[in-house]
Amino acid sequence: MLKVVAFFKRKPGTRVEAFDRHWATRHAELVRRLPGLRRYVQNPTLASGYRRREPVYDGVAEAWFDDGEALRVSGSSAEYRAVKADETHFIDAASLGSLITDEVVVVDGPETDGAVKLIAFLSRRPDLEPGAFRAYWRDRHGPLAARVPGLVRYVQCHVAPGIYLAGREPLFDGVPISWFADGEELRASGSTPEYEAVRRDEANFLAPKPLPFVIASAREIPL
Repeated sequence: MLKVVAFFKRKPGTRVEAFDRHWATRHAELVRRLPGLRRYVQNPTLASGYRRREPVYDGVAEAWFDDGEALRVSGSSAEYRAVKADETHFIDAASLGSLITDEVVVVDGPETDGAVKLIAFLSRRPDLEPGAFRAYWRDRHGPLAARVPGLVRYVQCHVAPGIYLAGREPLFDGVPISWFADGEELRASGSTPEYEAVRRDEANFLAPKPLPFVIASAREIPL
């Protein structure tokens, strides 16, 4: 199964509340009509993310499809054209990015209501080929991240290998998503030796630049 991860900022001049209301209602209704869509989750950035500065993204969306053919059929449909047309009403087009990914579950915990999700955006070290990056992240870094106290669920969204084989360079090489019971559990994890080990290991496979991330809640859209 493939998962599309999309990330974006609100349209300039739009209040966060209005952005989220449109995304959760009108836009969600359009997306849920897409042919072949198996699951759709919206992740709005928590209000606390706006206290000190603008977050890198206002929202992250996850959409699951059976395979590449199902995704291609969906992308050529009238329903998809309606989704894209609606984006102009609330999304800053210049900020919009998306990745076609394979999901690797590292910690298979429950997706509980009220959980907080830490969603980060990874760029591989320039000297690493995509396959080497993928293997290190999955086999070496993943087990380290799995030891962080308070972590309920942890998945890695790896950019599909076919993207690189087609000669394309994605905006990011992967998106890790970590679930914690609440914000306090997330904050407490950041002061642990296990978390420090995770951060030290990043130099072994990530580009030496700031790591974009958002802290969000999950909103499952019923299909």
